[in-house]
Amino acid sequence: MNEEEVQIKRRQNEEDATVRHARIIGLPYLDTRNFERDEGLIRDVLTKEEMHKNFIIPRQVGEGSKPYEFMVTSQTPRSVIESLQKKYDEEGMRVEFYLISNSAYQIYMLRHDPPQEAHYDDIEIASEGDSETIQQVSRTLNSVATDKVFDYLLDQADRLGASDIHIENLRHVIRIRMRVDGILHPVAEINRDRYRIFMGELSSRASVSTASMRPQSGHMQKDITRDGATHLLNIRVETVPTMYGQDAVLRLFNFDESLLNLDLLGITPEERAQIDEVISHPRGLLLMVGPTGSGKSTTLYSIINALNTTERKIITLEDPIEYGLTGISQIPIMTNQGGSFAEGLRSVLRLDPDVVMVGEIRDQDTARTAIQASITGHLVLSSFHANSSSAAFSRMIDMIGVNPVFSSSVRLVIAQRLLRKLDENKEAYKPDVQTVKYIKDVMSNVELTDYNMDDITLWRPKPSQEHPFGYSGRTAIMEQLIVDESIQRFIRGEMMPDTNLIEQTARQGGMLTLQQKGIMAALRGDTTIEEVARVI
Repeated sequence: MNEEEVQIKRRQNEEDATVRHARIIGLPYLDTRNFERDEGLIRDVLTKEEMHKNFIIPRQVGEGSKPYEFMVTSQTPRSVIESLQKKYDEEGMRVEFYLISNSAYQIYMLRHDPPQEAHYDDIEIASEGDSETIQQVSRTLNSVATDKVFDYLLDQADRLGASDIHIENLRHVIRIRMRVDGILHPVAEINRDRYRIFMGELSSRASVSTASMRPQSGHMQKDITRDGATHLLNIRVETVPTMYGQDAVLRLFNFDESLLNLDLLGITPEERAQIDEVISHPRGLLLMVGPTGSGKSTTLYSIINALNTTERKIITLEDPIEYGLTGISQIPIMTNQGGSFAEGLRSVLRLDPDVVMVGEIRDQDTARTAIQASITGHLVLSSFHANSSSAAFSRMIDMIGVNPVFSSSVRLVIAQRLLRKLDENKEAYKPDVQTVKYIKDVMSNVELTDYNMDDITLWRPKPSQEHPFGYSGRTAIMEQLIVDESIQRFIRGEMMPDTNLIEQTARQGGMLTLQQKGIMAALRGDTTIEEVARVI
């Protein structure tokens, strides 16, 4: 799919989400794509300032039988709509409002009131030892206008597909690094006087203090407009005091609700069937396990989106809320201010939800409450820190003890990792004898009809100007452990809950481990065997 097709799909996804939102708030939806670049704008009904402030555009002046028409977005304050409605009612005129997408609004306003801004060079990721690129980016960042430097950095990180921005105070400079496809890359070293600018922006946007001597958490959002499409960037901010000042890490969540879709995760039909079977039941517990940054939240949100129908009441408890989802009640749990998932869960169960997502099970109280909820008519989804699906049982039993109720509540545990994907410019090679033996040993009990194990071919990255490391994007691999009678015996205490024994039993039942799934990805040419070893 080329860049133009990607933009068309992204815009279509945004329009689809706007249609759903229009139904919820009770406004008619208007698709402007056929005329937004040609239709003139009404300039004497609202000022430019009012259009910018309230995200509203007049489309038609009322006269005779014609009503006044306004195009509004999901960001238009309800009070503005009600005020205009009252104004024209008092004048005896009809007024109609239509919901348009944020991209449509941006296109109209860029034509109507284009910004006069300086243009700066795009940031490039330097390959190892490439000091010239770092110096060039450093010069650019030091030259960006004071009031634009933070927005520029966020926009560039989003363009590169970075998941994190790291702002680090060294003795003489501020180091900027970005995590792209799971790997941290140095981007720039900038003057220390920019520290005040970064922290000043963080303070005002994310509600963190520049003077605090304790770690802090904050949150902010930014609309990113690129190639005629707009998406919302959610940013989770973490700061910590260091010897030379407060370091900050900005975790970026590129919000596109329509892309939170199980069909887009690259899971196999068999894996999808297992998930569908579990979430089709009205009760039970589904756990996602894996380290930070393994994509657990995206998978959980995709499952929530699959369940999101008008017949279900869905509530989430999150710390913090990473994506805002239409039609779902999302509750922030401020654990750093004394809040707890267990207390929040007990409260929301009184609201009679069908599905509850608990951001993370961190303690015994939350675990016990989630288990109780899952056997009393609720489908409960949550994440849990463990290295593998089988290790999740050992950790949970360590936390809550042997609990027969847990064995009847938990139905599926999914362990997940993200592997860097090779781009199309990759190179095939024949592995050495030791690597072939390793692959055959790991895959010895797996039926591999699609691979020739007598003549194994692997792939390695071939760097290019577009992808200097030979990778482009990431792909998820999942280890799905279905809790059947043989696994329940470990949870009930009838057998010692040893991680290796649980995994061995699950493999006999057909489970593929993360290591096996990773090797299969390497055999397909999706990634390298070195990447599998690095991640797993």
